[in-house]
Amino acid sequence: MIIPIILSGGAGTRLWPLSWGDHPKQFLPLVTKNTMIQETLLRLKGLELGAPIISCGEDHRFMVAQQIGEVSEVKPTILLEPMAKNTAPAIAAACCAAMKQDKDAVVVVLPSDHVIADKEAFQKAVLTAANNAAQGYLVTFGIVPTFPATGYGYVKAAGDESDGAFTLEKFVEKPCLEKAQEYLASGEYAWNSGMFVFKAAIFLEELKTFNPEMAELSIQAFEKAVVDTDFIRLDKDSFGQIKGDSIDYAVMEKTSKGRVVKLNAGWDDVGSWSALYDISQKDENQNVIKGDDVITLDTTSSYIRGGKRTIATIGLDDVVIVDSDDSLLIAAKGKIQDVKKIAEIIKSRS
Repeated sequence: MIIPIILSGGAGTRLWPLSWGDHPKQFLPLVTKNTMIQETLLRLKGLELGAPIISCGEDHRFMVAQQIGEVSEVKPTILLEPMAKNTAPAIAAACCAAMKQDKDAVVVVLPSDHVIADKEAFQKAVLTAANNAAQGYLVTFGIVPTFPATGYGYVKAAGDESDGAFTLEKFVEKPCLEKAQEYLASGEYAWNSGMFVFKAAIFLEELKTFNPEMAELSIQAFEKAVVDTDFIRLDKDSFGQIKGDSIDYAVMEKTSKGRVVKLNAGWDDVGSWSALYDISQKDENQNVIKGDDVITLDTTSSYIRGGKRTIATIGLDDVVIVDSDDSLLIAAKGKIQDVKKIAEIIKSRS
């Protein structure tokens, strides 16, 4: 049995104005009729699963309960993080919850905001990773790169493939273009997916080895948690003392038990509107049009997402237009990464 751990603490400000504040991108139907968090759970359907564990913030608890309840007959465990402490403590507390279901639990840790086109390939990779995890390894998925990306971190896989996995040699930060081209040409590097499979107990053992204070406080935060109707509130005092860190830095870069399963399944982390454009179906003018009331004249290679108002464009190329109830974004597609700066400016005003 595999227990899903879904991390749902992100703000997703690079997809402003839709992803913002109380409605980050994981709760939005950006690609299909289902929201991103729903798709995260649905792509595991067909595997033998335990009750899902969702880690999120206080403000999103009801949204998580509602959206997961719409696609799952099994009641999830919803852990409420008192404050953001990055991924390692959240995963550690979730592993404690998984071991309440099964002391030998194998967990699959998934961000709640990724797109994976090939469900069958993904599930096959999960089963391969679970087989390695059962042997005591900590497995990450390395996305087979399709171009020299400078916006992703990488993992280096070493040695020969064994049981469908490679030895995890090292993590590397987002590279410059020249390095990214070298990584692509070598065939040894893959994009760091941020998805993991391991035994909950093994992960906690490794965390105790490399960061005993974080391990102790994370376990304590779960053991002192308060059950509040459908939610488990992690202990604020214990969790608040943790010096936050990512799972990569806290454990995966230090462990000798790391393995990489290479994944080629149409993965994208949907980190920007231009990324959504890339993975969406285009019309005859290479436009992606979302919404019922969008009129385009002499407009090409653009992403246009309508809201309640009519949107009309004339003579535009390579732009992003996104309308929400209270904001309108108009940007050159090549500058769309700067939308995060707009979100920061708006936040500073409040």
